[in-house]
Amino acid sequence: MSDPEMMQTITQGEGFIAALDQSGGSTPKALKGFGIGEDAYANEDEMFALIHQMRQRVITAPSFATGKVIGAILFEKTMDGEADGKPVPTALWERGVVPFLKVDKGLEDEADGVQMMKPMPGLDALLERAVAKGIFGTKMRSVIAKASPTGIAANVTQQFKVANQIIDHGLMPIVEPEVSLTSPERAEADAILKEELIKALDALPEDRQVMLKLSIPAKAGLYDDIVGHPRVARLVALSGGYSRDDACAELARNHGMIASFSRALLQDLRHGMDDTEFDAALGSAIDQIHRASTVKV
Repeated sequence: MSDPEMMQTITQGEGFIAALDQSGGSTPKALKGFGIGEDAYANEDEMFALIHQMRQRVITAPSFATGKVIGAILFEKTMDGEADGKPVPTALWERGVVPFLKVDKGLEDEADGVQMMKPMPGLDALLERAVAKGIFGTKMRSVIAKASPTGIAANVTQQFKVANQIIDHGLMPIVEPEVSLTSPERAEADAILKEELIKALDALPEDRQVMLKLSIPAKAGLYDDIVGHPRVARLVALSGGYSRDDACAELARNHGMIASFSRALLQDLRHGMDDTEFDAALGSAIDQIHRASTVKV
């Protein structure tokens, strides 16, 4: 069963979730944005060591523990690492931040307008490790590129099948079928996705809940009635390539939706900043994203 105090923080907390789960494919880009070029590491181990140092610095910054960040999504190697001499999930929860784990293994090639999740053959073992390390929930991402009713239905079906497997381990799944912001059929895809999500939510047993992580919809307020669905623990938004200013402006127009941003959170942080500059830049981003998550227009 999920930790009741963590559940209270996630379902009722006035804040947002930090996405610190860049994986192998997205790490070089994240490091480059942080001011670390590919010439700074010779192999994957060195690359992940550098990204872990960045995440450590974020997690241990004073501004990260002000109560405005209520959750953080981790990459597997980050879950296994340490911050302040303690396991990262422990260090996070001591700061009032609920730890989540990214569990997907990446995306299949596009077919029928969507990219499904790749198989996860070791998922049960990973979930057992996550529970042992104090992880509260998980996140898994797939992508919707076109307004394909059959593709979107298959995408949602896959997400909820894995979500039930995750719930069986006592964890809270974040279901993330991302609609691409560059899709020419974005508004239509949003509408189809909403229909399929409601079907899947209605089919969940009464004792089961999921969280949803969705692209900010083209039509503001589209997901307002999903927020109150009894099977939805929380509705969160990805930034999806928006700048922080644009992501926050769009998010503020959607009631009940809080942020789960990655690039938009970290975009102003640089490796060469001293601790005061780093914390000021991070704190400014946290304040802006928190405001968009809690003060709606």
